[in-house]
Amino acid sequence: MIDFYADPKNVEDYIKMAEGYDGKELIPLLNPYLPEGASVLELGMGPGVDLDILSQRYQVTGSDRSPIFLERYRQKNENADLLLLDAITLETERRFDAIYSNKVLHHLTPEELKQSLEKQRQLLNVNGVLLHSFWYGDEEETMHGMHFTYYTEGSLRACVSNAFDVLALRRFTEMDPDDSFYIILRKSD
Repeated sequence: MIDFYADPKNVEDYIKMAEGYDGKELIPLLNPYLPEGASVLELGMGPGVDLDILSQRYQVTGSDRSPIFLERYRQKNENADLLLLDAITLETERRFDAIYSNKVLHHLTPEELKQSLEKQRQLLNVNGVLLHSFWYGDEEETMHGMHFTYYTEGSLRACVSNAFDVLALRRFTEMDPDDSFYIILRKSD
C-alpha cells in the first residue's frame, strides 16, 4: 500500500476536500465523560481542525502518521504537543484520559482495528474513554492506494473486545442521511 499522505500534493488536496467538515458536533459528546482539562489524544489529526476544537476544553496531543501534517500544524502552533504515530501500533509510553478520531480508523481492516483498539486500551488511564466516528456501510474498497472499511453497528461491535463498555453507538449525517456513526467506549477493568 502506498502512503497517500507522504505526498505534499495529496495533503493539499485532502485539506481542500475536507474544508468545512469537522468534529464540532462530535467533540461535545465527550463532555459528560471527561472533566475540563482531561488529556485527549487525537488519532489522525490531519490539518488539526478537530485538534483546535478539542483544545478549547482539554489538554490535547495531536498525532498522525504523516510527518507533513504534523509539520504544517507545528508551523502555525510551535508549542503544540504532537506525536508521529501509526493508528495500529501506537508506539508511545504516554497515557491519556481519552482517545478521539474522526473518520480515521476506517482506513484499517477489521483485524487492524481490533489491534488498534487493544493498543488504545493500553494507552488509556483508568475509566478512559474512546470516541471514534466511521462511515456507515458493509464493504471494503481501495481508492488512491488507501484502504477503506465501512462498518455497521454489528461489524464494529465485533471488533470491540469485552475490555470496553459501549456507552453510545449512534448514526448521524455528514454528507448523506445516516452515512456515518460514532461509538463511545469506556475502558472496563
